[in-house]
Amino acid sequence: MKLFQEIPVTRPATPLLDRVTFPADLRALDEAQLLQLANELREFLLFTVGQTGGHFGAGLGVVELSIALHYLFDTPRDRLVWDVGHQSYPHKILTGRREAMLKIRKAGGLAAFNNRAESEYDCFGVGHSSTSISAALGMALAARARGEDRRAVAIIGDGAMTAGMAFEALNHASHTGADLLVILNDNQMSISRNEGGLASYFARIWASRSYNHMREAGKRVLSRLPGPALEIARRTEEHMKGMVAPGTLFEELGFNYIGPVDGHDLPSLLATLRNVRELRGAQLLHVMTVKGKGFAPAERDPVGYHAINKIDPAPRVAGAKPVPVRPKYQEVFGDWLCDMAWRDERLVGITPAMCEGSGMVEFARRFPARFHDVAIAEQHAVTLAAGLACENMKPVVAIYSTFLQRGYDQLIHDVALQNLDVLFAIDRAGLVGEDGPTHAGSFDLSYLRCVPNMVVMAPSDEDETRKLLCTGFLHRGPAAVRYPRGTGPGATIDPALEAVAIGKGVLRRAGREVAILGFGSMVAPALAAASALEASVADMRFVKPLDEELILELCASHSLLVTVEENAVAGGAGAAVAELLAARGIVMPLLVLGLPDRFLEHGKPQQMLHDVGLDAEGIEAAIRERLSALRPSRRGAVSQL
Repeated sequence: MKLFQEIPVTRPATPLLDRVTFPADLRALDEAQLLQLANELREFLLFTVGQTGGHFGAGLGVVELSIALHYLFDTPRDRLVWDVGHQSYPHKILTGRREAMLKIRKAGGLAAFNNRAESEYDCFGVGHSSTSISAALGMALAARARGEDRRAVAIIGDGAMTAGMAFEALNHASHTGADLLVILNDNQMSISRNEGGLASYFARIWASRSYNHMREAGKRVLSRLPGPALEIARRTEEHMKGMVAPGTLFEELGFNYIGPVDGHDLPSLLATLRNVRELRGAQLLHVMTVKGKGFAPAERDPVGYHAINKIDPAPRVAGAKPVPVRPKYQEVFGDWLCDMAWRDERLVGITPAMCEGSGMVEFARRFPARFHDVAIAEQHAVTLAAGLACENMKPVVAIYSTFLQRGYDQLIHDVALQNLDVLFAIDRAGLVGEDGPTHAGSFDLSYLRCVPNMVVMAPSDEDETRKLLCTGFLHRGPAAVRYPRGTGPGATIDPALEAVAIGKGVLRRAGREVAILGFGSMVAPALAAASALEASVADMRFVKPLDEELILELCASHSLLVTVEENAVAGGAGAAVAELLAARGIVMPLLVLGLPDRFLEHGKPQQMLHDVGLDAEGIEAAIRERLSALRPSRRGAVSQL
């Protein structure tokens, strides 16, 4: 295998890969050509991700596995379900999307993850982890119900295997008797490596027809023996496997465990898969891979090269002043977390496998005894925090908005119902750009504000983020602070650890006729729009409880109330304001601006906000249109606003 040291900046020559548009073309190749194909596929993948940015290491690790699966299985008739989608870039290249990879994650281009609308080879849409086994089992059961002879294969990473949903599916699969192959792609991120020639030898033996025929025949013979003798025979096989492979757990769940096998030894992988393909029932193939395989820097730092930014070909200008780097919101959170932990020894930080993304690396280094990365187990993360809070600790759960959806029952039942002191630091709120709808935080205001006992906050800038984190932490009861991905407007951060009054907003601009209630990230564009409209702008800070006094004051002095939020309009902050007005019997024009009632595809965040009218230009235009409708006889005057 060729080892690459740098990402190519010019398109590499890939004569063999150029002959493969779809898997049928791949299956027409001689098996001896597949090693060259793997090298070309890896080099092309390096080039395209360097051009576009995106998920990196996981795809490099499954080049050989992707080739082997499409070579031996009749896709798309046979179903390949890729967990998460980080690892599916080679799959996309081999299934008719090679040229389109140069536009992946761009508006109108390929999605960052598998998408059923994009290709018939993407049989299940993904974005969140640990769904593949459940989905593939459903497909296997459907095939059996229809009498169709096709295979269902779930390819799941060892990190995704840490989620409870994966084990729920494993537990159910063996009881169904369905023909299901689960491939555990073990890239050493969670499950320990089991090396050695003996392990590879046994993997080939356990996958062979002769061994499995002998195994099934042995079961029939031994079933006639007395109970003690049958148990001895069963445990003998179990212990033989246990000496060379970590498969006992899967065997206990009812799977025939095979492995581990080297996922980069293509001939061995093909031989093993060819045998496994013929087996019936629940099978688990353990494949060892290296995240970032073939690219030396990624092999050394698989976490750092999980994803990369687009390579900038523009040369640096000598003597040019460096552009000031504003901190990202997760960095603001990480700094606050360390500062508050130093002041309050009860603080405990929890994250479901998002230590780097949530800005917790420094906290984990400085306070290792108070840091818990629970892996991809959002439900457990929330209830773990509830248990800590019961013992007078002060847990802070750092979690992406889209992933908190997976722990919603625990948030209600285990935290809010018991009114426990848990602070949720909710990152990636609102649109997230290139990752698309699977990762967008479009619904947290809606699903949080309906929960009793919750305090829900939306900071407008970096300094407000620190203040509201303090407020939520010092509050007695559950609280949430939601902030967007990336950088803020560049506010100066006060290092003090001071709270603000619960449920109190701030009037940022005094104007006339129009009052804009801005929530979170929308305060900045609202202020820009207000300048042209001579409107008032309130930074509401709190979605729950609302600052009723401020809202009623603005109602009394303005003729149009406007709410702006980077959240779904349905059930969001604007809906809360409408409910308040209705409850008070106030009849007043109200314009609610937010994310529309549809899933928004990937693109550049600013372009996406522009497309849905949530930039300054769109906010101003929507307000002018409403004013024009309210005052039809004075349209000429409105145009002069």
